[in-house]
Amino acid sequence: MNIVVIGLSHKTAPVEVREKLSIPEPQIESAIANLLGHANVDEVAILSTCNRLEIYLVSSEAEQGLREVTQFLSEHSKLPISSLRPHLFVLLHQDAVMHLMRVSAGLDSLVLGEGQILAQVKNTHKLGQQYQGIKTILNRLFKQAITAGKRVRTETSIGTGAVSISSAAVELAQMKLDSLNGCRVAILGAGKMSRLLVQHLVSKGATEISIINRSLGRAEKLAKQFAEYEIRIHLLADMMSVISESNLVFTSTSATEPILDRVKLEPVIKSDRSLMLIDISVPRNIHVNVNEIEKVQAFNVDDLKAVVAQNQESRRQIAQEAEGLLEDESMTFDIWLRSLETVSTISSLRNKIETIRKQELEKALSRLGSEFADKHQEVIEALTRGIVNKILHDPMVQLRAQQDVEARENCMQTLQTLFNLDSEKIFN
Repeated sequence: MNIVVIGLSHKTAPVEVREKLSIPEPQIESAIANLLGHANVDEVAILSTCNRLEIYLVSSEAEQGLREVTQFLSEHSKLPISSLRPHLFVLLHQDAVMHLMRVSAGLDSLVLGEGQILAQVKNTHKLGQQYQGIKTILNRLFKQAITAGKRVRTETSIGTGAVSISSAAVELAQMKLDSLNGCRVAILGAGKMSRLLVQHLVSKGATEISIINRSLGRAEKLAKQFAEYEIRIHLLADMMSVISESNLVFTSTSATEPILDRVKLEPVIKSDRSLMLIDISVPRNIHVNVNEIEKVQAFNVDDLKAVVAQNQESRRQIAQEAEGLLEDESMTFDIWLRSLETVSTISSLRNKIETIRKQELEKALSRLGSEFADKHQEVIEALTRGIVNKILHDPMVQLRAQQDVEARENCMQTLQTLFNLDSEKIFN
């Protein structure tokens, strides 16, 4: 079996490509079902965030599995494979394992050490299990990666002062506007990213903040978390009137199509006021054509890279320390994965010994007579099982414990020869 990851990220693809590949959570179930329907996909998990779309799979035929997943990505994004392929990366075996460890720890993020990705990896694991995409191997891999992400955050200071996408967006606004004090700010959306936006905005001196959301309940819940500030809440029906009175607008919704474009925005732009728009959603909430409007400046997640670069240089040395922890976790997973090679041999040996036990027990009981056998069969059965289990225990433990590949293969070959076992390896 092969562990493979195929996908794209902020490192390999611009936002206009990433948004076409994005798979919203409501579509994860059907996507997993689609992928499991292919002959060469045995396990699958989908990690989809604003900065990456990665598909992890277990396949007995890696090349064929990759072809099937690439075709799925092409059909999902409506991009021809020739246009998609330059943006895709593929990692196999140990490289795929180490990549997920780094992603979980925040070392592959646009914002080095950002904390949201660990929760997103956990959610990927949960959804993969819920929709039957994750089985034995990916289950262990994701658990190990989540452990790795937690270790990096508790045993290093990678997260100390680490900026998130939301804080980078607020810093970008501050760089462009000099000060947020007195600035009228509107936020479209009331999810976790919006909560972080409010948190960073008030820390930078913003006092006039409006939340615009599809439902009042979620917006009210967010506003209550910042009860000491006067945060106004509005429904989407009021969106354009609120924007017309704003200097700065952030968008962070799950909409799959732009909710702001030139046609909607141009009529509400006032001649005496400039407007800055910062879109941290993928797919994008703001159409690129708004930049054609005089007095409007629009930015998206890819424009945050300059801000992020200023903040993360000091954490690069800490990231190198974190790599050592990830190597440990990767090795732990590799030892477990390699131990699965012994399953077939152990199963064959147990089956053979159990067959012999049953045969000999049947002979013994027939010689003891039916009256004695009926009375004492359970005791004799337990006795023989106990003897077999104790005899097999140490050899099985020692076989699983062999970390050296050659030594483990020699042990398995010896067992197969001595006991005349018909056993095939699980892994090639």
